[in-house]
Amino acid sequence: MLAIVFAFLVAAIFVLLHHSSPLEVYGALYQYGLGSWFSFSNTLNAAFPLILTGLSASIAFMSGVVNLGQHGQFLWGALVCAVLGVYLRLPSWLAVPLLAILGGLAGAAWAGLAAFFKRRYRMDEFISTLMLNFLAEYMTLYLATYPFLDPKAYVPATRLIRREYFMTSVFDVNVAFFVALFMVLLCWWFAWKTWRGYEARMMGYNKLFATVGGCDVENDTTLVLLFSGFLSGLAGALLILNGTQHRFTKGIGANFGWDGVMIAIMANNGVFQTLFYALFIGFLKNGAVGMEFETSVPSEFVMFLQSIIVLTLVGTRSGLASLTDWLTAKRELGKLVK
Repeated sequence: MLAIVFAFLVAAIFVLLHHSSPLEVYGALYQYGLGSWFSFSNTLNAAFPLILTGLSASIAFMSGVVNLGQHGQFLWGALVCAVLGVYLRLPSWLAVPLLAILGGLAGAAWAGLAAFFKRRYRMDEFISTLMLNFLAEYMTLYLATYPFLDPKAYVPATRLIRREYFMTSVFDVNVAFFVALFMVLLCWWFAWKTWRGYEARMMGYNKLFATVGGCDVENDTTLVLLFSGFLSGLAGALLILNGTQHRFTKGIGANFGWDGVMIAIMANNGVFQTLFYALFIGFLKNGAVGMEFETSVPSEFVMFLQSIIVLTLVGTRSGLASLTDWLTAKRELGKLVK
């Protein structure tokens, strides 16, 4: 929390250099992010993809698995949902959850490629998941531009999904947000209440220790990658079902995948911390639009603010860890001298 306060104070200096009032800028940010129920519900709606991609990164990083493929997994989940949402002919009560699950499975399958490369060729998932993002971006764009292109669209885009598959809102809050909350609880249960989750956490602490302790590190790594990919794919599918476009378009999802990685870093891979920071980033993104409208400060200012928060959090965390290690070593050395 102190890092957030510090970031706002530092950012205020740059607002002053821009010849604007920090109070006016932050007031507009608050008003359009949380100032009314309409603003608050829009913030929640903006946060649900961030919650899921953040969980995807947090679960992976917590397990010592460096999955940076959230963006590609998100795109495949969105495309599969968008295409099947056009051609599927099922009752909406069955089709909607099925489309969401299939989108999640598409993300899991894309992450499964990285798991295969890891098991078969010992390729580091850091490289494979990162490179697969570029493949996913161009492949999904090709499919949306040619085989599944809406002939009436002016940009690369698929046709609208069937109208009866549009997910509803509860008091202006998309149902997808509640799905994201459920996934938060599911991830917490997986990480802290199952033996697979215990093994995953042990892998994150020390892979050698986990192996000696009887954990199947190879299988656990595969499981974590698949689950992580499912979460990102689910985020993409829910954006199609709950978003404003209800189709796959060029540039869909913007930076949801990369924001998820950033949120996981800010949250230090904690499940509920991920929820908090995803909501906070959702607030910034939603409030930024109104801030730019009301003041002369561009919405990109929010990205600058996010960067300061991340640097402050990571720097403080690393500094405290180093200080703790130094004090512990000094205390142990003092015991040996005595």
